Amino acid sequence: MPRFNVMENYLVPRHSIMSDDKVAELLVKYGIVKTQLPKILMADPSAKSIGAKPGQVIMIERESPTAGLSVYYRLVVEERTMH
Repeated sequence: MPRFNVMENYLVPRHSIMSDDKVAELLVKYGIVKTQLPKILMADPSAKSIGAKPGQVIMIERESPTAGLSVYYRLVVEERTMH
């Protein structure tokens, strides 16, 4: 059975794993700790396709004709958590 790469779909925004230095800058900029970022499951197809591991931060870049470029950040977690 052929495998499907979700990242090749034009509707999926660009996902990239951030370096530790860039994560540190992001946390200082917003005055937060890593666990306060929104979460994304390690099992998410986009996270799996880029090889994201728990504890890493993913930067998601979405382009919109009306809003321009919007950047979102997600902390990769192993499973759903209540906090």
